[in-house]
Amino acid sequence: MIFSDRMDAGRRLAEALRPLRDERPVVLGLPRGGVPVAFEVAQALGAPLDVIIVRKLGVPYHRELGFGAIGEGGVRVVHQAIIRMSRVGEEDIQEVERTEQAELVRQARRFRRGRPRMAVEGRTVIIVDDGIATGATARAACRVARAQGAARVVLAVPVAPPDAVASLREDADEVVCLSTPPEFSAVGEWYQDFSQTGDAEVVELLSHSTGETGEAHPGG
Repeated sequence: MIFSDRMDAGRRLAEALRPLRDERPVVLGLPRGGVPVAFEVAQALGAPLDVIIVRKLGVPYHRELGFGAIGEGGVRVVHQAIIRMSRVGEEDIQEVERTEQAELVRQARRFRRGRPRMAVEGRTVIIVDDGIATGATARAACRVARAQGAARVVLAVPVAPPDAVASLREDADEVVCLSTPPEFSAVGEWYQDFSQTGDAEVVELLSHSTGETGEAHPGG
């Protein structure tokens, strides 16, 4: 399945998620690329939209290779196998985490523009990204939502490798994925237009989303 762009992917994903409309879900997009997809889902479901901030922890000499991820609320997911394989030292791990934690805080301020984090206690939360590669970021996002009190966590993506979808079912109550191609190398190969999503677009989409207003929540 090939998507023309993130808007197209979001609309198709929204169709698959329509049965959840009656649960009055909260939709959380993973910035940056997941937010345009999440926007379409939120619009279709009449749900409030927010970001869920998660930062990948990349191997110092090969940043694209993630050895884990961190999220709001002190959530931390680490792949010990990748750490052993890449021989990342403890000092390197701590340095990467400090850098990404600082960026996590900056992103939360930048994207929400002073708005409080959307309260999710007792709610069904739909976490949306534009696709999954290793699953580390999505796994951290699911754990962040649970730590924030979500009653049910649904992970929704247009495309992901089959093994990632299978493993993520341990962290999400439900995984909705439109396409699970066995030959998978990168998310972008399943989009005709996979141009980068900028900060300004994320801020604009959040400000134009419909649904409930956020509720103040300490530590957001």
